[in-house]
Amino acid sequence: MVFFNQRGKGGDTFSIENELNQKASKTGPLVYLQSQGQPVWTTRNFNTLAEVGYMKNVIVFRAIRMVAEAAASVPLFLYENAKRLDEHPVLSVLKKPNEKQSGMELIEALVSNLYLSGNAYLEAVILGDNLRELHALRPDRVKVVAGEDGWPEAYDYSVGGQTIRFEQMVEDFPPILQFTLFHPLNDHYGFAPVEAAQMALDIHNISSAWNKALLDNAARPSGALVYQGGEGNLTDDQFERLKGELEASFQGAENAGRPMLLEGGLDWRAMSFSPKDMDFFEARNQAAREIALAFGVPPQLLGIPGDNSYANYQEANKAFWRQTVLPLLRRMAQALESWVQKLYGPETKLAFDETGISALSNERDASLQRLLEADFLTVNEKRAALNYSPVEGGDTLFGEGI
Repeated sequence: MVFFNQRGKGGDTFSIENELNQKASKTGPLVYLQSQGQPVWTTRNFNTLAEVGYMKNVIVFRAIRMVAEAAASVPLFLYENAKRLDEHPVLSVLKKPNEKQSGMELIEALVSNLYLSGNAYLEAVILGDNLRELHALRPDRVKVVAGEDGWPEAYDYSVGGQTIRFEQMVEDFPPILQFTLFHPLNDHYGFAPVEAAQMALDIHNISSAWNKALLDNAARPSGALVYQGGEGNLTDDQFERLKGELEASFQGAENAGRPMLLEGGLDWRAMSFSPKDMDFFEARNQAAREIALAFGVPPQLLGIPGDNSYANYQEANKAFWRQTVLPLLRRMAQALESWVQKLYGPETKLAFDETGISALSNERDASLQRLLEADFLTVNEKRAALNYSPVEGGDTLFGEGI
């Protein structure tokens, strides 16, 4: 903020003051100018991004919740020797990973950590030869310990002033599984979507704060109180009293519409929104769209103003599952599969049940119909395409049903 103190009719400029309550700024008409400075962006660390993003930005919060809840709603299947099992130690642990979390809560925590930090860590508790518990670790408390070859050989988990080291180079089973999103400049840590949306996130947060301040100011732009008392100037006491009366009686939403009584050469000049100011509101919606883009969530699903017709919503929901949720589920299934195979053998396979996703039911029905009509496939080949185990006598082209 810069105040120019102008005196006289000739327009001679005497001084520039930085504080409103300085004596020189109390004389003559005041002209307020504001210049555009350098932007100040949010610090790139997990705690700050989690606070200003997930905890203080409704778009980030809802986008992460949508991805996490969608991923957690899809059940996980386990196969051994191409046969689907309904009971297995891995399935039992994934259903009830620990005393404080359900299986869905664990997946939600992993996905949320992954999207906030680019990393998610899963700790396994092994008793005997079986997996007994799983715990999601906070990413900001985990540090990768690289070995001589550059690969992680251990993970340090720090909390309450204490550090626990989890050695990975063990013969039986590594206790930590790390999920990461690709980072072009880091070998051990992932790149979070919320970091890519950092600039849009700051713009959206600042615009929200600006709107809140506008509402506090009776939902209208401020004005200028100009003193045109000829050669006379306001005294210090008059200036402070006038300033206090304005703040107490005319500032804030509770004082909206209150008439102002001016005397002694005072003139109020209201300021209106220019077309450039009105673009500020659209900039907020554009920032919200960019945040949604970073998380792979169509803007229609987040209620961002735009093409929100029912048909567009259905197509957006399909795109959300096809382009965001399903690729994430497949990556997680492959990572979990490679991890548990070190304990239960290479014949153990994991896959999420994509057939139960209601948003893709129309596409699934059409695909199933084409599969049923494929007379060049055997019954077992058709069952395998649907992730079902083979049946006896199903290796002929003319079997019955699926």
